[in-house]
Amino acid sequence: MNDVGLFALLIPIVTMVAVFTFLSIAVWSEERRKEREAYYRSEVMKKMLEQPGPAAERILQMMQDEEPRATERRREGRRLGGLVTMAIGLGVAGFFRAIDFGSNLWVIGLIPFLIGAVIFVYALFFDRDRGQQPQVG
Repeated sequence: MNDVGLFALLIPIVTMVAVFTFLSIAVWSEERRKEREAYYRSEVMKKMLEQPGPAAERILQMMQDEEPRATERRREGRRLGGLVTMAIGLGVAGFFRAIDFGSNLWVIGLIPFLIGAVIFVYALFFDRDRGQQPQVG
């Protein structure tokens, strides 16, 4: 086999190894960050239990206010994901329409568009915090 053929064979192999290595490190570092956050949060809770007072109440209130913000960030992420998926669907439909104007290949673009629409509608109307208990007086 000549050198060009060997090089052409190595390109996809090296690319796949690099992508999966990057993904593994990215997932590991994200999980490590979440683990550290949980650890520090538990340490703060321990300190609050040891020294109750107005500062501890403020920290507890801040931590309780953090949950709704996280829920809202998650909903915003879903909305954005739905919009991006819808845009990809429109792009694919336009691409297939431009390639072969006479055929109905553009309909393939409806698949990601409709998936994005479902994600977006879910985030708008149905993604509510189900864990919240109604507060009584």
